[in-house]
Amino acid sequence: MGGILSKGDEPPMVSVPTTKFEAKILETMRRRESKGTSMKSFNTIILKFPKIDENLRKCKAIFEQFDEDKSGSIDRKELNHCFRKLEIDFTDEEINDIFEECDINDDMEISFNEFIVLLCLVYLLKKDPVSCYASSRKGFQDLEVTFETLVDSFVFLDKNKDGYVSRGEMVRAINETTSGERSSGRIAMRRFEEMDWDKNGMVNFKEFLFAFTKWVGIEDAEGEEDDTKE
Repeated sequence: MGGILSKGDEPPMVSVPTTKFEAKILETMRRRESKGTSMKSFNTIILKFPKIDENLRKCKAIFEQFDEDKSGSIDRKELNHCFRKLEIDFTDEEINDIFEECDINDDMEISFNEFIVLLCLVYLLKKDPVSCYASSRKGFQDLEVTFETLVDSFVFLDKNKDGYVSRGEMVRAINETTSGERSSGRIAMRRFEEMDWDKNGMVNFKEFLFAFTKWVGIEDAEGEEDDTKE
C-alpha cells in the first residue's frame, strides 16, 4: 500500500508507492485533486451510500458476462477479453499491472468487489487527459456518475491534496460537519480503521475504494449481504 518513512498521524508523514502502477494512480489522483470537490461534508458522502450501492450492483452483469467459466471470479485471460470488449485501450502489460494491483488476495483471480475497484481505477486513469491510459470511454457512461462520486469523496477527505487521507484529515472532515452529524463522525472514525489496512495512518485511493465496497454492502459471497451491512 506504500511505505511510511516517518511515524505519527500528521505531516511530515510521507508515503512511497510500492509499484509503478500505484505511483501512476497517485500522480493521477493529485492532478484530479487540484480541480477541487463538490462534497460539502462527510455526511453528504454517507447520504449517497444507497444510490452508490444501487449503481455498483449494476457492475454485476458486466462481471458475470466476462466470468466466462462461471467460476465466480475473473482470471487474467478473461480480464483481457473484458478490456477488449469494452474497448479499454490498455496494453497487455498495463492489464497485467492493474490485475496485480487489484488482486488483493493474491489468488490470481479478480472477485466481484475487486472488479468494482478495478473499474473505478480505470475510470480515474481514463478521465485524466495527461495519462497514457486515457482512451475511449465506451462501457463507462452508465457508471461515470457513481465513479466520479467516489473520486469526489476521496478528494474531499484528502485536505492537503497529497493523494492520501490521514487520520488527522478524517478528523478535520468530521469537524466540518454540522452539530447534528456527530453520530456520522463516530462512524467515520471506525471507517478509517477499516480503510487503513497496514495501520500506517495513511490511506490511498485503492484502499479507500476497497473499504467503500464494504461500506455500501457489496460483498462477494451471495447470501451474506444482510449479515455484513450495519
